[in-house]
Amino acid sequence: MVRLGSWIEPFPEGIYVRPADAWIDPAMPKPYALITHGHGDHARGGHGTVWATPETLAIMEARYGEQNGRPVNYGDNVRLGMVDISFVPAGHVLGSAQIVMEYGGERVVVSGDYKRREDPTCEPFVVTPCDIFISEATFGLPVFRHPDTGSEIDRLLHRLRSEPERCVLVGAYALGKAQRLIMELRGRGYEEPVYIHGALERLCRLYEEQGVPLGELRLATGTPKAELQGKIILCPPGALNDRWSRRLPDPITAMASGWMRIRQRARQRNVELPLIISDHADWDELTQTIREIAPKEVWITHGREDALMHWCHLHQIKARELNLVGYEDEDD
Repeated sequence: MVRLGSWIEPFPEGIYVRPADAWIDPAMPKPYALITHGHGDHARGGHGTVWATPETLAIMEARYGEQNGRPVNYGDNVRLGMVDISFVPAGHVLGSAQIVMEYGGERVVVSGDYKRREDPTCEPFVVTPCDIFISEATFGLPVFRHPDTGSEIDRLLHRLRSEPERCVLVGAYALGKAQRLIMELRGRGYEEPVYIHGALERLCRLYEEQGVPLGELRLATGTPKAELQGKIILCPPGALNDRWSRRLPDPITAMASGWMRIRQRARQRNVELPLIISDHADWDELTQTIREIAPKEVWITHGREDALMHWCHLHQIKARELNLVGYEDEDD
């Protein structure tokens, strides 16, 4: 009896699709690569030919230079070798996609990273029934249940207004999280300029070029201290406690990440205001997604594989872990 999905081979450096002779999110350069989204642990430079959404290709070009890219819009179909392939939204960041593959009467969906929460900067996740669902498990433990995003933004704004002589400095990943925070603030009625670290400028401008209106942004560097009092400043997580941040007016240090659920992580980064805002599905959303898709098998990657695999077995769903390597903690 032929094993389900026998035409897909997981290797430590990525997933090889044999009848297409292509790799999905490979950790090293390959002749043919299918890329789910632009984060550095999924998209790397140096591939021969890259298939991705137009937005992901734009992100890769901004980060790695010109790509030999083949843009695939959501819903379009392409054929590689003997495999029919389409891209559907993953809801993770701008341009993020699930890769849907059909071959030999089987359908496999590689989700990449995904979330189920509403995000004004990207298309929402699309539930796609399949035989095999390849799922991340970044927050694959029952302890991870993300709060309402709007309530976390309200906490940020309340703290800002309660200490107007200070500023709030928020650590946020440069791709996806920073832009989402800005849009969430705009959605809560915050119309003031948002100040940003220079390392965020290029990707913020790219989002605007791709049709995401972020409102007025100003560089924090070189701005007088007095102007920054009572303002929100975004920076990469690594800049929260470095020399750059010491020039700011008594910053309230915040960080936006699903990992802020873990108090020890907040303490390690000297975070005064932990904001639990994630671009990944939490435990309930992971299990909800599997229920809705109803696959015959779930293959689990980069995260807390054991707990989600156990949950699948309890619900009579075959599951396995792929043990891929090379995935970074992106500060979510």
